[in-house]
Amino acid sequence: MATETVDHDEFRKLIAGRGHKLLAIAKHVSEEESRTRMLVRPLLGELLVQSTQLEELLDAYNARNNRRWCLFRSLIAAVKLFADLGYELLHIQYSLPAYQLLPIEHDFGKATEEALAFTKEALFEALKRLVEQAYKLELAIAAERSSKEIYADELPRGRLAQNRRTSRTETVRKTVTLLATAFLNLAAESRRAFADCHGWSQQHRGDVPDSVTEKNLRSLNFRFHNLQSLYDTYVSATETEGVDADLPVLHGHISVVFHLLQTATLLAHYYERHMSSQIFDASTCPEPVVKPEALLEMLMNYSVAYSSYYTRCAQRLCQEMLKRYAEVGRINVCVPSYRGFHVRPATLISKLVQHYGCEVQMEMGGELYDAGSPLELFRANEKINAEKRRWLADEIVQFGLVEKRANDKNIMGIVRDVVLTLAQRSRLILYEQPFQLPAKPIDKEGILLEQVTAEIARLQATGKIDVDSDLTLTFIGDKRVLTDIKLLAESGYGEDNSGNNTALPEELTYLRW
Repeated sequence: MATETVDHDEFRKLIAGRGHKLLAIAKHVSEEESRTRMLVRPLLGELLVQSTQLEELLDAYNARNNRRWCLFRSLIAAVKLFADLGYELLHIQYSLPAYQLLPIEHDFGKATEEALAFTKEALFEALKRLVEQAYKLELAIAAERSSKEIYADELPRGRLAQNRRTSRTETVRKTVTLLATAFLNLAAESRRAFADCHGWSQQHRGDVPDSVTEKNLRSLNFRFHNLQSLYDTYVSATETEGVDADLPVLHGHISVVFHLLQTATLLAHYYERHMSSQIFDASTCPEPVVKPEALLEMLMNYSVAYSSYYTRCAQRLCQEMLKRYAEVGRINVCVPSYRGFHVRPATLISKLVQHYGCEVQMEMGGELYDAGSPLELFRANEKINAEKRRWLADEIVQFGLVEKRANDKNIMGIVRDVVLTLAQRSRLILYEQPFQLPAKPIDKEGILLEQVTAEIARLQATGKIDVDSDLTLTFIGDKRVLTDIKLLAESGYGEDNSGNNTALPEELTYLRW
């Protein structure tokens, strides 16, 4: 089949036979005067199944690259996509009462109704064109004899009683920590993906940010799906779920974001695959089923926007859950090797702590600092530098580097010799090559050791040298947060020994934003 050209009449009969049910439904729907009752799950489910099977058959025969059949295949794909999209939207609409979503400033119910209306019109347009193209291809279309069932979606009110015996879990703390932490990390990734999406309709009309692609949305959607599966496997119908009322709320936000990202992925796929200037062929498809700007409007202002809203508003919920179930611990880590807690290490530590929303303290020399505040870490850095200077003075005395030159009036010469000697003994790090001293010494009274120490302190403050010490400090707080702090410290706080930025571990990707 890969090398021979199929006979046109044989292929036409094959498609007419395999597609008879889909074409019959399409004909019935396109002729239906009242459309208000048609967008129901039985109809969408049938359209999705039938179009999926027919699309696979068409692809097996390379219909996408055949001038006679490519438009028919494209319309089948449109029916499949908008049926799938409609099914997702109906799922969201029917599930809203059970999601326990936190309040936001926007009317999500109304926005979902508008998205359904757009999807309905797109689907009906695709079905109408499919019928027209089927007639052009001389495909026989039989009457749909039993159409009543696919339009019926009369549902009784209420839900089944939750009377199944609950199962036990190891600990409430472990489950809550696992879910809340995973959601916070995904929320950080979502912020990166949707950073340029706010105010889209005013600033980016007719275009989408580079991050909003089918590839990126599908990846993010997959991870939220995994999080939903994690909840359903380890939390749903457990005693834990009954203990913490916030867990069902979190589950609702995980689910609604997952389904919204599913709709976003479908819309991005259709835009890239069927509306892209590189792919769209006006000679075989003179007009798309929907206008590109209308599709982008739904993608950006419904799917992406509400994914972002509900991800953001659930972050505080997760942080509060982590606070309640925090298991306090302590870790000892090394001080950043390059100039201590200057801007980058201090910012990364504070961002890490703020990400989890837990209180973490840094203890050093009997004093406590708020690890979530960069200014507090900068203040601690002054104490670190003072400790380095004291240690350096002790080293100078221990090696007798100044005493033997007590009568030497060349202060800067002594400073140079001391610095180079300590560097050779791996006590100092030189950041300037070739190493140069200031033209004039500090006007400081005191003994020679004090003058030399003051000059070296000036070199340290200006970033020309630093003390290679083994100073350590302690972080106190939630063990989950401490685990990430330890990983950050082991990774050099995002820097090498010369202050150059280095890649963070995959577990800390949320710090990149």
